[in-house]
This record gives sequence, structure tokens and C-alpha cells, in this order.
Amino acid sequence: MKNTALTHIHESLGAKMLPFAGYNMPITYEGVNAEHETVRNSVGVFDVSHMGEFLLTGPNALALIQKVTSNDASTLTIGRAQYSCLPNNDGGIVDDLIVYKMKEEQYLLVVNASNIEKDWNWISAHNDLGVEMKNLSNDYSLLAIQGPKAVEAMQPLSSIDLSAIAYYHFEVADFAGIENVIISATGYTGSGGFEIYCKNSEAEQVWNKVFEAGAAYGIKPIGLAARDTLRLEMGFCLYGNDINDTTSPLEAGLGWITKFNKDFTNSESLKKQKEAGVTKKLVAFEMQERAVPRHDYEIVNASGAVIGIVTSGTMSPSMNKGIGLGYVTVNNSALDSDIFIRIRKNDVPAKVVKLPFYKK
Repeated sequence: MKNTALTHIHESLGAKMLPFAGYNMPITYEGVNAEHETVRNSVGVFDVSHMGEFLLTGPNALALIQKVTSNDASTLTIGRAQYSCLPNNDGGIVDDLIVYKMKEEQYLLVVNASNIEKDWNWISAHNDLGVEMKNLSNDYSLLAIQGPKAVEAMQPLSSIDLSAIAYYHFEVADFAGIENVIISATGYTGSGGFEIYCKNSEAEQVWNKVFEAGAAYGIKPIGLAARDTLRLEMGFCLYGNDINDTTSPLEAGLGWITKFNKDFTNSESLKKQKEAGVTKKLVAFEMQERAVPRHDYEIVNASGAVIGIVTSGTMSPSMNKGIGLGYVTVNNSALDSDIFIRIRKNDVPAKVVKLPFYKK
């Protein structure tokens, strides 16, 4: 079991620690609902140092990224980031990731913790272009400082204007007394804020200064359980739940990151799928009675026939109702469609709704 550079701090704060993607990670501190509300209303800090970082450098770095990712990375300029995915050869997804353009001919790929080795091997296998690849995953820490008060609370820690960093943009600047920190507005909560990438040796200093700066704003540490409820309220996909090796980006509603103006892994097959139309779609739904949908619960129609499966579900802390994502057959996917979630042999009514669930 790996530790992050901050594991000892989480343990000293009394966090409930559990294994996640091979790391000993903080799941909760004071409770999911309280932590969730902290991020929605003020500012909270997640240690997500388990995420993977690959640095790709060289004249063919962009060509390799274009080959293995579904989005069009040629549109990136220095200081911009892009959400994308790695399609496999079978119509599914190896992983979803964020691509950062650091410099001309240099890109940072940020991948999911559980897929670091898998993604590295996949990209390496396609690297017949002489691109220099470095796996920085074990050397860097990542803090997500999230919430509507994050920018104001953290501004004293940097000489740059944090409020000027637009969504999916980043700066390499000073932060918390450390030079050359990546400050990135690529949050996963829907409540604003940014992410801090620093070296493991710098992580404790950054953490301590962040909590000093945020003290007047009620800053608190937040665990991975609240990270899941926050992202689900926004309808953001979680790899392993809502997308995986068997779900296509088109089925998952990720057509917007699947660009057919270039060739990429399995693009011809995906293009045909787009033209023919998908047979199942990832939809968002709200429970119409007080009930909690869970991963792998069956979705049925009014006659009780199985039409799909829940991929993510929870009792929304912000809305106090059951919400979820799941795949259903296309003819049951329209907005306002009535569906039912099979919970312990009871078919509980739900309705297909538009994302995000949580609206500020």
C-alpha cells in the first residue's frame, strides 16, 4: 500500500483511511455531508496525489497525443488544458484524462490513479514516434482546493491573479513560497477553485500554508467520499463506474470530446457508431421517492423488464434526494422518461433529467 506525502497528516487529523487504487487514502474526516457542504459553501482541500502524471516531450509529442486521444489536442495553446479519453480497439475507453500544454513540444497527461500502469503501457505501445516519455506519478503531489471561497482565500499565497485563471486554463507560478507550481482550474466538484501540482518534498509546506491562509474562511480537509458526491451532483463521469473498457465515449455522452477531424485509435469504428446511432446511453436520473440508487442496481421499465444498469448513485447532500447515472436503452433515454430502479426487489420510480443535478 502506497502512501502520499501527506498520509501522516491525514492520520493525525483522524481521517478514516482506506485503500484506494493501491494508495492509503483519506475517505472521510468529519463525515461526507459536512465535508460536501464545506466545498459547496466555502473551501475544502483534497489530497489527490494518487493521480498519475506523464510528461511527453519532443517534436512528435502532439502527434502521439493526437493518435491515442479522442479530443483534438491541436487546438491547445500553452496554459490551456483539455479533457479527453484514450479509446481502446474494441469501442471502449482505456481511461479518461486531462491534457495540459506546458510548452511547445511538451505536454502533461494527468490520468486516473487506478490506471497509471495500464495507461503508461498503452501510450508507450503506440509511441513509435520517438517521443520522450517520463512517468512523474511517484514524484508529484496534487492538492485540489475547491469551493466558492477558494480563490479569495488562496490569493495571498501567489503573486499572480488567481481569479484570472479561467476554467481549463493553468499557470506555472509561485504558490505558498514554492516556485514553479502548476495552478490549474480543472476542478471536479463544480464549485470553483483549482488544483496545485508540486513535488512531494514541497507538499507539506503547501498544505500547511493553504490551511493557514484558509483559516478565516473555514477551510477543512475533505475526503474522497465527498469528492464522489460532489462530482456526481455535476454529472462528471468516474472511470470504473460510468465509463470503462466496454463503454464507448458516444454511449457515455462524451461525443463532445470525440473529434472526427483527425484519425485516432479506433476512430473509424466510432465514426460508424455515431452514424448508425448508439443502442444505449448514459442518462442522469432523480428518484421520485426517498430511496438511494447504488452502483449495479438494475434499471427497469414500467413492465418490470430490465432496460439498463445504475453506474453511480447517492443521496445528494445538496438536494436531499436520490440521484444517479446509468445506461439505458435509447428508447428509454429521453428527458422526463419514467424509469424504475430495482432496490431490494422493489421497483422505485425515477425520472430521466438534464445535467447537472446541482445548479448553483
